[in-house]
Amino acid sequence: MSRESAIPRAPEKPSRAETVAALRPRYQADLARGTERFFEPRRTDCPWCGSTRLVRRLRTKDRYQSKPGRFRLDGCRDCRHVFQNPRLNDDGLEFYYRDFYDGMGEIELGNVFSGRDKVYRRRAMFQEPSAEPPKTWLDVGTGHGHFPEVARTVFPGTRFDGLDFTAGVELAERTGRVDRAIRGSFPELAEERLAGGYDVVSMFHYLEHSTDPRAELRAARRALRPGGHLLIEVPDPECWFGRLFGRFWLPWLQPQHLHFLPVANLREELTALGFTVTDEQHRGPSDTVDLLGAVWLALNAIAPPDDAPSLAKPPGRVRWLLRCAILLAGVPALVVATTLDRLLLKPLAGLGKMSNAYRVVARCDASARSGPR
Repeated sequence: MSRESAIPRAPEKPSRAETVAALRPRYQADLARGTERFFEPRRTDCPWCGSTRLVRRLRTKDRYQSKPGRFRLDGCRDCRHVFQNPRLNDDGLEFYYRDFYDGMGEIELGNVFSGRDKVYRRRAMFQEPSAEPPKTWLDVGTGHGHFPEVARTVFPGTRFDGLDFTAGVELAERTGRVDRAIRGSFPELAEERLAGGYDVVSMFHYLEHSTDPRAELRAARRALRPGGHLLIEVPDPECWFGRLFGRFWLPWLQPQHLHFLPVANLREELTALGFTVTDEQHRGPSDTVDLLGAVWLALNAIAPPDDAPSLAKPPGRVRWLLRCAILLAGVPALVVATTLDRLLLKPLAGLGKMSNAYRVVARCDASARSGPR
């Protein structure tokens, strides 16, 4: 026996087609019972202010994984809160999140989040250089921990913990991106395990995924030490592009995004919980890909992705060729959209309602309490 043959070889990773085939029976068993069971009853009042003056903002499909189902966003005429209605229940969240951030989607989403060092560094630099660096930082909704990995270069002496309800946070700990992985529900964990343990709590594009944003804000209040800071970044539902592009506006991200908070509502809630808002930013947090995202989602609507475990069987070669032809024909539109995003829309991001996201920094006041509302 040669020396080379004695060395065990790592098993080859299955191809995407093999992975899809292995996942298909579970998806088909779920879908055989219908998608209606994935939703709570439709609300007739606003979950934020209780008003019954609701208006439909949009109806759409899953434009990202092409899983079956239709989703609706309603807006409140009084407080302008936007929310998914009817909202996904626990079974629905599990089904539509499956293979999005983890599983099949882990590598693809990991590549998207791993190349944003400049964005993450700007997020971390929320205070004056002369201020005392935070000793402990909790990144809620950390995913695979790409933000803490970059933030550590700004605050090398800070301990970064990551919290998420998916297995991605455990990967973040194994790779050293976070010092401690915490998996579970933030409101539940904040009551005892995390109470008063942090100088900074960050929620970057997390609140829109939450079933109860107010509970998440109360949890942050409990987890922070007096004088600590809460950093929040979310999509702005008042952005003009949300109305202009409708279902093809990337930040709507249905069905994963459940709540969209206007900045006035968030500021009011933070004040009621005992925070002082020290900064509000619109231009910096805006990820100017509105035109590119709209074109890409439109192309996906015309020619959905090739194969997925939610399909009863793999699509034939004709459909594959048709998708290739449509994507090829769409390349000029994608190039033009990218150019306009960078050269025209990005410089305008701080004007009016052109920003597709906003960031709020709030200080936790020592005398306030965080009782339930």
